[in-house]
Amino acid sequence: MKLYLVRHGAAAPAQENPEQPLTEKGRQDIQRLAVFLARSGVQVVRVIHSGKKRAQDTAVLLADVVGPGKVVEEAEAGLGPNDSTDLLATAADALIEDTMVVGHMPFMGRMVSRLLAGAEDAISVAFEPGTMACLERSDNGGGWHLEWMAGPKLLGQ
Repeated sequence: MKLYLVRHGAAAPAQENPEQPLTEKGRQDIQRLAVFLARSGVQVVRVIHSGKKRAQDTAVLLADVVGPGKVVEEAEAGLGPNDSTDLLATAADALIEDTMVVGHMPFMGRMVSRLLAGAEDAISVAFEPGTMACLERSDNGGGWHLEWMAGPKLLGQ
């Protein structure tokens, strides 16, 4: 079972647009990530986002590639930048199908740390805008491990 954790693409500053949609660079970075995912054959059954415009925009762009025909879902709670990782960690333990979650820093870095090392602050994980981490849980109920991580610098800004 795989869990794809994504930090939204680069967003407009709040002073410029309070909704903070993706910038043109943010959109391009996510489209490059989508091309990479398509070439890699990544498919998920669910794409979930935090509800913030920049996360929703990112989720929609990626869902077209990794979950064609799937509905992009807004999380009821628990994916905000400073939220506790408790809700997602509990949900991740119960997942039975590959899922993608689009959110924010510092939440995403803390979530990876929690799943890999057991605590939100055990390891430092940096997600620049438009970065994705693929975590995999063993089929025998074991822990999570990092399969790969890719972002705009690796995928050709």
